[in-house]
Formats: sequence, structure tokens, C-alpha cells
Amino acid sequence: MNTKPIILIPCNTTPYSGAAGHVVRESYVNSVVNYIGALPLLLPALGNKINPDDLSENINGILLTGATSHLAPSCYGATQSFEDEKLDPARDATTLPLIRWALDRDMPLLAICRGFQELNVITGGTLHQAVHDIPGKIDHRADPLLKGEELYLKRAHKIVPQSGGLFDKWGIKEDFPVNTIHEHGIDKLGKGLHVEGISEDDLIEAISVPGKKFIFGVQWHPEGDAAVNPVSRQIFEEFGKVVRS
Repeated sequence: MNTKPIILIPCNTTPYSGAAGHVVRESYVNSVVNYIGALPLLLPALGNKINPDDLSENINGILLTGATSHLAPSCYGATQSFEDEKLDPARDATTLPLIRWALDRDMPLLAICRGFQELNVITGGTLHQAVHDIPGKIDHRADPLLKGEELYLKRAHKIVPQSGGLFDKWGIKEDFPVNTIHEHGIDKLGKGLHVEGISEDDLIEAISVPGKKFIFGVQWHPEGDAAVNPVSRQIFEEFGKVVRS
């Protein structure tokens, strides 16, 4: 009998051989195996065709990934300022109800990049659609001179941990460097969320939900730098402790 926890990873959609494909970047899958010690289970982006209750007895946690697509601004009552090609409505229809389900049932959840933004929106928050256009903010987009894994290993800016949350509990109190590969970012914070960390330009980069076993999100990509970033690795390990308990 297998004793490893199972982590559900919702997919993104992308064209594949002339039809829609359901995909997850390999680094997320590897992080579940290598840093959590769990089995990854990919969930196709099928929206309301999937009932999370049908899966609940077989999963121990949820990992929400980043993506090349953006969450539709209509989901948080904003006017869209980018082209439709950057949307993935099938993912929106899958992950947003799944987050609400996880919150209601206290299912451990780790939300990364787009997933981090989805967690903020499902709790009533809003997003900036172009952080780089906001006065006083740095350019959080990917460095155009870097490709592949180099993007995730570049130390782009620091995170300043905030007190009173999981970072405190885990002993993470000093500033630490992270990568950055995003255009959108938190504007209005969602209701009931605790700010765990901010960037040097005061952009919210880590959030949690107090009182839950583990509902935690980060704007950077810990799956991309966990091999060299102790904090990124610890986030996965702390998630692993909860899903195995």
C-alpha cells in the first residue's frame, strides 16, 4: 500500500497538435517529488465538469502553478488591458472553484505566481495588470536576456518577511532574494489574507490564510530556485509536513 501523499496540480491549456492540450511545467512536478516527497496528480482544466468532492478522499493537498496566461480581469471586476490570447478561461473555471473548495474544507494549498493571484482574487482582492507601469515599482517581468532555467535562478529582488504569520512560525525573519517573472500583481488584498512578505518596492509577494492548516501563496517561483534558495525549498518542505500529517 502506498503511503505517499498525493498532490493535485491543475493544468493549464495550450494548443497541442491542432487541439487543446492540458499541461504543467515539469519543474512543478519535480518539486512535488523531490521536496515534498509526494506523488503529483495532474488535473485537466475541465471547469465544472470536475467535482472536487469526487477527488477529496484521494488527495492530500493542492499545488497551483504559474502560467504564461493571465487570470481574466472580469473575475475581479476590472476592464481587461491586454489581448485575449493571454487568457486561459478553462484554467480560470477550474482553479477558482477549486480554491474556494479548498478554503471551505481546509485542504492544504500552495499557490504559486498565477495561483497566488487567483487566491487573492477568490478572497475578494484585485490585481494590477501591469506592475511595471506603476510609478515606484520595479519591472517584475522576466529578464529578456535570459532564457530557460536562467530566468528562475536570477536573484531579481529581495523579499522582506512580515511578522505574525507562517514565516514567523518557520523562523524566516531575514530578507532573502528571489526570482521574478510576472506582469500582474496584487493591488487590493483579499479579505482575511495575511501578508507574509513584500518586495523591496512594497509589492505583496507572499500571503497566507490564518487559522487554516496550510493556505499559502507566493508571487515568485520557488519551484525554479529551490535547489539554491533555502527559503523556497523550506516552503515546499513545510507544505510536505502538513500534507503528511
